[in-house]
Amino acid sequence: MNHYETVFILNPVLSEDQIKETVKKYEDLLVSKGAKMISKENWGLKKLAYPIQNKKSGFYHLFEFTVDGEVVNELETEFKRDERFMRYLTVSLDKHAIAWAEKRRNRDKKSA
Repeated sequence: MNHYETVFILNPVLSEDQIKETVKKYEDLLVSKGAKMISKENWGLKKLAYPIQNKKSGFYHLFEFTVDGEVVNELETEFKRDERFMRYLTVSLDKHAIAWAEKRRNRDKKSA
């Protein structure tokens, strides 16, 4: 099982319920494929550095999880098929990135 982090940007015209439904759908997809969710973060509506699909903002979300590599390909295929996603990026985390992510999560918990 590899450790991954996926950041995705959802279309800003979606309602709050549509966003929650979309995030839940893909979280359930990962869990059904045997993924262990470590962290899930909603970064909210952010301004984009450059327009994507003529949109200047988007809803950012982050998933941190462990799963076999083939499941990541399936997840990204589903992202491509879903028009609610503007961009996504999945990276494999090494031991240093895992430590940094844990430190960031703990820091965010303290500040909240």
